[in-house]
Amino acid sequence: MPEAFRPCSSWPMPDRDTPGGVTETNFLPYGRQEIGDADVKAVVEALVSGWLTTGPRVSEFERSFATHVGAGEGVAVNSGTAALHCAMRALGIGPGDEVIVPAITFAASANAVLYEGGTPVFADVEPDTLLIDPASAAARITAKTRAIVAVDYAGQPADYDALRALAVPRGIKLIADACHAPGATYRGKATGTLADISCFSFHPVKHLTTCEGGMAVTDDPGMAAHMRRFRNHGIDSDHRSREAAGAHAYDMAELGYNYRLPDVQCALGLAQLRRLSGWVAARQNIARLYDEALAGIAEAVPLRTHPDRTHVHHLYVVRLVEGIDRDHVFARLRAEGIGANVHYAPVYLHSHYARLGYPAGLCPNAEAAARQILTLPMFPAMGEADVRRVVGALTRATA
Repeated sequence: MPEAFRPCSSWPMPDRDTPGGVTETNFLPYGRQEIGDADVKAVVEALVSGWLTTGPRVSEFERSFATHVGAGEGVAVNSGTAALHCAMRALGIGPGDEVIVPAITFAASANAVLYEGGTPVFADVEPDTLLIDPASAAARITAKTRAIVAVDYAGQPADYDALRALAVPRGIKLIADACHAPGATYRGKATGTLADISCFSFHPVKHLTTCEGGMAVTDDPGMAAHMRRFRNHGIDSDHRSREAAGAHAYDMAELGYNYRLPDVQCALGLAQLRRLSGWVAARQNIARLYDEALAGIAEAVPLRTHPDRTHVHHLYVVRLVEGIDRDHVFARLRAEGIGANVHYAPVYLHSHYARLGYPAGLCPNAEAAARQILTLPMFPAMGEADVRRVVGALTRATA
């Protein structure tokens, strides 16, 4: 079996008895990691190295990834959500503070605000990109606004110049939720350079994986030190640093969390990082094939890419035209073995946020888009035949 198609138990697979003849071997998931021999070798070497956690591979992965995305400091943690939480703590978000978040994003972008006692304030999105709309963000700014979270939705950076123009004069901090966008650029600048803190995810469907994991990057050494302490229970040292110093004493300077990313997972991340540029190029080629194949299909319109940005296509999202039942199309695609998905419902429409008092109608563009968007399969091992299969199924489902 070719290395690119090495099976893994975390691949999303349907039930063996799925109607319509769909089986484990012909189901095309919306996303999938690649695990090869180099990854297995790196993990085994870490397992027998004597350091399973807080060892040398953690700092090596931090340095390597931060360099790749253009940042001075990296802080490895056990999820993208943990990276966002670390960012909120490092920026001092707390009760009474408001943080502006786009309505279309994974819930963690807003949940991290709640973890620190802050209040998420939802901004609407651009209807043709689903990126945060700077005009909507501007309308949400109050005297309590402490930060803006820019989500690089699907792999395309938000408009950081416009957001920085809003933030800097008011003393508002900027957080990049770049979990979809390692390797992307905005006006020639890498994603790790666009905000005060940028957060990345290494979930299996992302561009590279550590099984679960994340990274917060920044050019501020003080904030990096704060996040490293926060990920380690708020303790001012770890086992490795105490071992090197021949010391045993430590101080818990604040209430932190156990967000550490073990050496074994960092070893996997280092091995994967070496192939990230190639995987980004593969995703961009698949997106080009989709663009060409969908050019004559009026019923499904791909999201727009701004010409001043490099899109790295974590997701390939189309918007169905008004009048087409998206959920019907979703079901038809799944019946044909196409692992379509939806990213995302507006966060404030989730029941937890409704109980907090967020009403429907806050962000009309986001709510309209959420009824029409559909995520098509996108991962580097896909070929042109896979794209033709997806587009053929989509054409039949929207007819």
